[in-house]
Formats: sequence, C-alpha cells, structure tokens
Amino acid sequence: MYPNIPDEANVLRGPFVTGLSDDEFFRLCQENDLVRIERTADHEILIMPPAGFESSYSSGQAYLALALWQRQHRQGRVLESSVGYLLPDGAVLSPDASWVSSERLATVTAEQRQKFPPLCPDFVIEVKSPSDRIPTLQAKMEQWLRNGVRLGLLIDLETETAYVHRPGQPVEVVTGFDQELRGEPVLPGFRLDLRELRPQS
Repeated sequence: MYPNIPDEANVLRGPFVTGLSDDEFFRLCQENDLVRIERTADHEILIMPPAGFESSYSSGQAYLALALWQRQHRQGRVLESSVGYLLPDGAVLSPDASWVSSERLATVTAEQRQKFPPLCPDFVIEVKSPSDRIPTLQAKMEQWLRNGVRLGLLIDLETETAYVHRPGQPVEVVTGFDQELRGEPVLPGFRLDLRELRPQS
C-alpha cells in the first residue's frame, strides 16, 4: 500500500471494492479500459488521471530505448504502460515501462499472462506527470523494490532529475539530463540517454 494515497487519485473503498477477487478486478479494468486503474495492497482501487502530454512523450522515449535494447539482447520481455502486475503484496501496479527477465517470466503460465500476471518485473521506469508528487512516486518505487524490482528509475522532467532505486542501497540522485543512465548489472549494455526524454520544442 502507498504510505500516502496519491493526491491526484480518486479512491474507491468499502467491502464490495476490497472484496473483489483478482479475476473480478481484472474484468473491471477490461470493462473500463479508457481509465487508468491501480490497486493498493489493501485492495482499494485508485483511478488515476491520464498522463500529461510531455510526460507521455518522455515515457514513450524511455520505452523505446528499452525496447531497442531488448531487440538486440533478446532477453525476457519489455512492456509498456498498459500492463498491470499482480505483486506479492496483493497490489496491482502499472509502471510507465518495464522489463521482465526470462527467469521470472518462466514462473507464470501462458494463461496467467493473459491477465495481470502474478509476478514482479525486474526493472521499472516511472515518469512524473504534472499531477504527480515526488514523495508519492518515491513511495511507489519503494513498494516496487519491496516486491522484487531489482532496478528502478524515477524521472522528474520539470527539474531534470533522475532517481535510481536499487534494493538495499540509498537512492542515487542524478541531476541534469546531459548524460545517460546505465542498466548494469540488471540490464547489461542498457543505456538511457536522458537528453532524449526532454520535451521537444
């Protein structure tokens, strides 16, 4: 569960909502596919506003860099922002971009992959939208790590700051977008050129 529910989220609570099974929650999301929906570990439902134009552009560029790396290395799967992961703590979260290793992918069945697979990605990227708050996103990144993410990048376009999250280590703060981030040892050879994430004029 988020230590603080996002200010920008509409929250659905109550025994009917929290009593939904994983399959029922998946069906709810499919029947409301124009809405961004996540679920906390307490099974409260978060309805999020759409991403801003510039943050959507930047998250698309981050996904593209990850997809190009995947095409070259042919390891695991790269997913974009519409995927939902059923995490060990019961939450269902959707990062802006993610990568799942072949080893973790092998732990779920083909049938489970048709819904929200019960696994945690190895690597996630979150890009801050104008309505997001950094403390809330930092809490979400910590939740990703608690559930098994091995490397997480949080990108703040407004301040040109990147936060690198690794399990058991202090958060690394990278200031300025005239540089690139590296994916070692989780994604050998992956480079994210932060200059490509800047909004285009």
